[in-house]
Amino acid sequence: MARSLSLAAYMALARRGSREAPTFDNPRPEGELIWAHAPTLEKAAALMQLFTLLEAQRPGVHLLLTTPPGLPRPDHVKGNMHWQVIPEDTVPDLTRFFDHWRPDLGLWSSGDLRPAAIEMAARRDLVMFLLDAEADALEDVRFRWLPDMSRSVLHRFSRIVAVDQAAAQRLGRIGISRANLQVSGAMQEGGAALPCEEATREDLAKCLGNRPVWLAAMAQFDELGMISQAHKAALRLSHRQLLILVPDDETQGSQMAEKLRGWGWQVARWSEGQAPEEDTQVLLADTRGEMGLWYRLAPVTFMGSSLVPGFGGRDPYEPAALGSAILYGPNVGRYLNAYSRFVSAGAARIVKDADSLASALNTLSAADQVAAMAHAGWEVSSLGAEVTDEVIEMIQDTLDLGGTV
Repeated sequence: MARSLSLAAYMALARRGSREAPTFDNPRPEGELIWAHAPTLEKAAALMQLFTLLEAQRPGVHLLLTTPPGLPRPDHVKGNMHWQVIPEDTVPDLTRFFDHWRPDLGLWSSGDLRPAAIEMAARRDLVMFLLDAEADALEDVRFRWLPDMSRSVLHRFSRIVAVDQAAAQRLGRIGISRANLQVSGAMQEGGAALPCEEATREDLAKCLGNRPVWLAAMAQFDELGMISQAHKAALRLSHRQLLILVPDDETQGSQMAEKLRGWGWQVARWSEGQAPEEDTQVLLADTRGEMGLWYRLAPVTFMGSSLVPGFGGRDPYEPAALGSAILYGPNVGRYLNAYSRFVSAGAARIVKDADSLASALNTLSAADQVAAMAHAGWEVSSLGAEVTDEVIEMIQDTLDLGGTV
């Protein structure tokens, strides 16, 4: 499709670079590199989740994540992910950007369409997919003085994934061919179920029998007193209840065991090969890489690193994906959007101290309460999974063909 006069006029204005040329802290990694742009932190989280799942199927792939100016650095940017603020929408700045990163595929999430960036990608024959296309995001008030700007930019995408029929109809009116359009729904941050050794789970489940179990996951040493008090109160209602305690830092296992035993608790240390016996009150799971086991055994999980400030909370998608109801403290700034989703769905409950934690544990001693929360959490964690799988398949097919469609 020929470039429109509106887009040509915009690109003419974009020839002047910004006052400060973009800089790059890291070299381009070896191997395949996917560039993904997210207009919000929520969209960034969904793209990083997609990449994590893709990486498991395509080892060696890297992600370049860009976000608009003014957004903070997204949390959980791993070693094979690179993040930077997207350059200003000018030809010189974007030329430096593409010369440096040389991406193999581009993903653009929802709105914040930047004509120069998308046009420069097209000039380099970079395949671009528009994900989470929403009707409201398809018209940009910035371009009202340039007729058909949105249409011209949208035609640069090889594939557009609309969130619903309303967006698809809007795209059809703009002139997007049905051959380049699909309606799949919105990608959302989700959680893949963490693995565990099934034989170990079966042995422990048999050992525990019908004992009530709750889990305090990724706990800080400064939270230990409140967790201990809550467990003591919960035992008044259910004297056989077992606490599985996972330190955030497993090297603090000895220190935590000493403190718990000093308070009179019967403690078994998993790192020393000790399994819980009938009189064990706390199983101290001070090892790494076994969270999938503990979430499967515990119908209720308190997500630690949240009762005391300074740690930002821990990922609630992990227990939700494995059917564990979620309790958490007020200091979850790193995962606030995720916790808000679970609370809205009735899958998580906030606690503020030992008393409110004990009260929540007592409430969740009722099987129907736990089941309702766990089911709601699983639905939230799995929402958008089919969309993510479809996008991953699109990416795989395109990269296998060398970045062509």
